[in-house]
Amino acid sequence: METLMEVKNLVTRFYTQEGTVYAVNDVSYVLEEGETLGVVGESGSGKSVHALSIMGLIPSPPGKVENGEVIFRGRDLLKLPSDEMRLVRGAEIAMVFQDPMTSLNPVLTIGSQITEALKLHKGMSNREANHRAAELLELVGIPDAASRLNNYPHQFSGGMRQRVMIAMALSCDPKLLIADEPTTALDVTIQAQIIELVKRLKEEFGMAIIWITHDLGVVAGISDNIQVMYGGRIMERGSVEAVFGDTRHPYTLGLLESLPRLDEESGVREKLHQIEGSPPDMRIEPVGCPFAPRCPYVLDKCWEQQPPLEPGEGSEANHLKACWVDVRTAEPNPVVAEEGVA
Repeated sequence: METLMEVKNLVTRFYTQEGTVYAVNDVSYVLEEGETLGVVGESGSGKSVHALSIMGLIPSPPGKVENGEVIFRGRDLLKLPSDEMRLVRGAEIAMVFQDPMTSLNPVLTIGSQITEALKLHKGMSNREANHRAAELLELVGIPDAASRLNNYPHQFSGGMRQRVMIAMALSCDPKLLIADEPTTALDVTIQAQIIELVKRLKEEFGMAIIWITHDLGVVAGISDNIQVMYGGRIMERGSVEAVFGDTRHPYTLGLLESLPRLDEESGVREKLHQIEGSPPDMRIEPVGCPFAPRCPYVLDKCWEQQPPLEPGEGSEANHLKACWVDVRTAEPNPVVAEEGVA
């Protein structure tokens, strides 16, 4: 597969009255064409802010992308003038947000909101745009689509509004769809329907997807690769099979161990595991590994130096982790061991 987007050393800050918020700290990765990347982590880990940075949607002030490159189809999005970036948003990269009720304009009809992008990016007439909008609503499973173009957002259920948002996102055949926790506000039955819809549309349109969530079960069912974030950094990245089956980072291990299990052979109920401590205060400039205060494997070096995101060897080259410890043996990595750090 060919590279669709490369994020290099992305750094985003928010300058507030309470101090500087170190939201995204040196994030780098490559997204291939047609890949579905699941981005997971707890609240405040930088998942959504990194996506908004890509889209050029960081509010300024107080936010600012301080460093980095986002190379999308040969262009650095962070260097594009605002008018050119507006042409990229919607046409080439689309985004679906968590709460469709706040994303949709309550005083405009659904039809007018979908056709706006079609007329702007595709140059369609009113008649052509209305016809295409009805097709898109049918595509995402909204019955009697043509008549519903004249409805307002409050006349749709939460699941239907999210389908409308997906229809809007797909209206201009984007190469990349960023979905920021699009099923969080929905019940589990509707969640499953939305996930199956996105999987089907991905096959139909051939687009890449970045699916942002805190739900490990969701990413396991929809993603090709998983990226685990904590403290504004990437802790671990690899295929679904590698991250779930051969976990390499203590934080990922903690997330997985905190999930309730339905396959326990003993049938004995056990208390859920929890990650001790609290998430980092993002107003404190990170030094060392951000997970060190909560890590059961912590070394002296962890407090002093952030471990680089490095691949494994041989067949594990696509499985990356940022940790000084081998969690499989609870021993320091060879590099650390050679330095005599304990």
